[in-house]
Amino acid sequence: MSIEDIKKKLAAGLVEKLINEPSAHYIHILLLRELQSSAIFTTNGQDADITTVGISTCDGLVDYSPVMMFKRKQTGSDRRKGKELQRNLINVQDTMDVNKMNQESPESMLYGSAAGDEAISVTSRVMYDTAYSIRDSSVLVEEKFQNAPGDAFAKGATTAIREPDFIMPGTLFPCVVTLRDATFEELVFVIGITKMNKRYGAATSRIGRMENHILGIYFGLEEGPANLYLSQEVARRLASNDGGLNTENLNKVLYSPVLDTEKVKLLVKKSFDDEIGILNIKALEDAEAKELVDYVTEESMKKALETQKTKASEFFKSVNEKPKSKKRETTNE
Repeated sequence: MSIEDIKKKLAAGLVEKLINEPSAHYIHILLLRELQSSAIFTTNGQDADITTVGISTCDGLVDYSPVMMFKRKQTGSDRRKGKELQRNLINVQDTMDVNKMNQESPESMLYGSAAGDEAISVTSRVMYDTAYSIRDSSVLVEEKFQNAPGDAFAKGATTAIREPDFIMPGTLFPCVVTLRDATFEELVFVIGITKMNKRYGAATSRIGRMENHILGIYFGLEEGPANLYLSQEVARRLASNDGGLNTENLNKVLYSPVLDTEKVKLLVKKSFDDEIGILNIKALEDAEAKELVDYVTEESMKKALETQKTKASEFFKSVNEKPKSKKRETTNE
């Protein structure tokens, strides 16, 4: 199937040009984020972001504490990569400064921006949700300490410096990135960002290496399963395959020192595919999804960004040319 054929197949989830009224066109990119080096996912600067949830089994309820990769830890990193790519590919300058964004840049037009000179704010049309580890944080978080540096030959005891909690390599985060009312060119852009972005979390110049495995491309009229559901469902299925979904087998999964990434990839996709069976969501065939992902290269992204730059300018022009509504006059009787 050609790229044009794939584009036509995705029509139910795409728009031809930018619109100002939501119209229920959704594209879902199913991912498994695989941490390949230590990373820091923290809000208070010290402790790893974790929560407590439960999974029902045939003999009880198992509660555990997965690591959370907050949605802003994902979208912030992806936005920086997107602005970096558009600077490189089409020489469009933009910034992450919320009050100084170039609203007509393809990235700001897609990911949103605050009110600019024309007092128009742009709502993001890329939706992220917090992603959750499959395993419990007790086997994923490690504390690192280092002594305060010094260069003297003889020195006394120094105060140890506590480093933040580190998330260990091998941690897996099933998640979905959803585009709402996006053009085909914007889809190409987001796939490119997903393929090329390799760093997430704090201190990314040294740590936070991530591999984003794209498992499927979906389209339709509504959103699909939540990220938490996917992580929990993978844990359930791993336990079921290991002798049945009971408390003992589930705990073996949740507190396992490692997980088979290839097996998890298959289970994430199977869980998502099974859940959308009753939803208004369809999937590209695996070969079609692979062809689309492989199509996204530096050359195709540059072409898409150039096209989208023109569409963004036309959109802002049309919005600014619309007459402002007059206030209704009232009289006292």
